[in-house]
Amino acid sequence: MVWLGVDLGNARIGTALSDPQCRMAYPAGNIEVRGNYGLEYDEILNIIEDEHVDHVVVGLPLQLNGAEGASAHKARAWTQELIHRLVQEVNDPLSGITVMPDVTLSDERLTTVDAHRRLRDAQVSSRNHRAVVDQQSAVEILQSALDAANHSRNVSSSNSDEQTKGANQ
Repeated sequence: MVWLGVDLGNARIGTALSDPQCRMAYPAGNIEVRGNYGLEYDEILNIIEDEHVDHVVVGLPLQLNGAEGASAHKARAWTQELIHRLVQEVNDPLSGITVMPDVTLSDERLTTVDAHRRLRDAQVSSRNHRAVVDQQSAVEILQSALDAANHSRNVSSSNSDEQTKGANQ
């Protein structure tokens, strides 16, 4: 099982992938935005096909107060178009995407700030930040989603163990 994290930017789309156990996110590259999004979908679909992605997490850039602004609306529209294209791919017998991955939006408030901080901490020169900050933001978005999913699985497993233990007594 592999998850894909996506950070939508005006100039670049940052991507991140998970390890097969869905424990850790790592940078997977940038996709240059050419105009008003379009060809970028093909590159995302190629990643989904090549990496056998089961779940896509797209960053939702909410405002600090939790409200949705223009960027959040753009992310929602982009995600809906991705889902539309994925459905077409899954229904195309010639496509390499045979199973529809889950697609979710995830609150990405402050991920870019965190990404810049981590890059500074790693002593990446500020002039090189621009080239990797979108990837690092995608890592932050994906890692947050992985941590939440793993926490949920652990809680569910713990509750199941307690129920089994109680039934055996």
